[in-house]
Amino acid sequence: MPSQVHRVQDNPLIRSFHHALEGVIYATRTQRNLRIHFVMGSFVAVGMLALRLQRVYVVLLIILIALIIAFELLNTAIEAVVDLLTVAHHPLAKIAKDTAAGAVLVMAIGATLVGYLIFYEGITAAGDRVYYALAAAPASLVFVTMTLVAIATIFGKAFSHHGSPLQGGFISGHASLAFAAATMLVLLAPMPLLALLAYFLAFLVAQSRVEGGIHSVTEVLLGGLLGSGVALGLFSLLHLLHR
Repeated sequence: MPSQVHRVQDNPLIRSFHHALEGVIYATRTQRNLRIHFVMGSFVAVGMLALRLQRVYVVLLIILIALIIAFELLNTAIEAVVDLLTVAHHPLAKIAKDTAAGAVLVMAIGATLVGYLIFYEGITAAGDRVYYALAAAPASLVFVTMTLVAIATIFGKAFSHHGSPLQGGFISGHASLAFAAATMLVLLAPMPLLALLAYFLAFLVAQSRVEGGIHSVTEVLLGGLLGSGVALGLFSLLHLLHR
């Protein structure tokens, strides 16, 4: 019976996602600006939840975050191609790199201005109850939590220099997301039986990664701690702000 790793390599669709994630992880490891964009995007995601922004604003901010990250990835790709095609410091190579970086800068400035206007309206509209979002938007809370866990997992894989996006790595992404979802479910609906079922399913996900030889026990344990920690931390933070 073929292993999970072989199935990933043999499936063209999964393989394409695998290579795409490898590109994201490489750029995260090597490009400081992309790491900054990821961190700032995480803060924006938390701010969207705290301010209870209207759906149209949330959609706009998500598009802007995705565009900035995509532009930074394209900039990294252009720099790699230029370095591949020329060894000497050619003026045209400098122009290509500078204009690509300029495109990212223009996009970032525009997104910053739009974000300022959106958050300014959100803050002034909410007044003293600006942080009253916990009970009103559990779906947004779960979405933001899973996004932050995914970003933290990418950072962990990027700097561990071990494994690849879908096969191994210092932190198990499957375990981190599974335990984050289980923790959020328990926090939003505190029922003993539900908690037992949620964590049992998360444990099965983690156990399957170990049994498939993709992760070690330590790696899935780190993933579980990361997912649960981010979920609990964000939930506690918003609860304190709500008070």
